[in-house]
Amino acid sequence: MPSPLEPTPPTRDLAGKVPFRDLLTFERALTRPVTLLIYWSGLGLIALIGFGLIGVAVGVALRGDGWEALLAVPAFVFGALLVTALALLWRGASEFYVAVFRIADELTAVRQRLDQLAEAPAPPVAPPVTTSAPAEPRPLRNQALKP
Repeated sequence: MPSPLEPTPPTRDLAGKVPFRDLLTFERALTRPVTLLIYWSGLGLIALIGFGLIGVAVGVALRGDGWEALLAVPAFVFGALLVTALALLWRGASEFYVAVFRIADELTAVRQRLDQLAEAPAPPVAPPVTTSAPAEPRPLRNQALKP
């Protein structure tokens, strides 16, 4: 059974597509597909940067003589480390972006559930039933010590 706090799925027409009305009224979020597109585009850009740095290192190694050829090795290592760091930072930024929108989705679901609970009539509350006579009040300490 789905949790009462989960967002309700969007309505679908006979063809199985989300109606255009949902997209115009922001009832259905497009953050997941757009986030994936942005993530893979950024990762592709980072890969291009990496290929460029590898090309620079190989070019310096082929054209240089002596110490210039040796300079290509640290350039290659620096490029590989830079691309790895950029990829990890990009992944972290994308995860943060997704987390923020997931929080927004969860808050929307909580708000919808609270609205549903507010609209439902509250069941009547029966008064408490007592089966015994009320208990006698206990004497205070000072009164218990008096003769």
